[in-house]
Amino acid sequence: QVQLVESGGGLVQAGGSLRLSCAASGRSFSSYAMGWFRQAPGKEREFVSRIMWSGGSTYYADSVKGRFTISRDNAKNTVYLQMNSLKPEDTDVYYCAADRRLLLRPQATLPGGYDYWGQGTQVTVSS
Repeated sequence: QVQLVESGGGLVQAGGSLRLSCAASGRSFSSYAMGWFRQAPGKEREFVSRIMWSGGSTYYADSVKGRFTISRDNAKNTVYLQMNSLKPEDTDVYYCAADRRLLLRPQATLPGGYDYWGQGTQVTVSS
């Protein structure tokens, strides 16, 4: 069992930066792939980024590529999402998720490919 708690969301002006953190509990954290998703009210949950257990393999949605960076610190049981050059369209609730099955794409970019979820953190980007 893994419990995930996100933090770091907030209000920022367009062009600004935020760093989200996701703290995980559970002894198997270092063997899971971790992902970030986001969701606006009334919309489907959207893939943002993913990092494999070793941290050596990452990928991103086209909409955030070059602006967002995912990383993890297995010693701290934490995964991060550094978000730069934020745009108003990045406004969403951001969720951290853990995949214990280590699925490949496209399942790894779908919400159903993840086994555990955090409660979400709100990111609001003003224009």
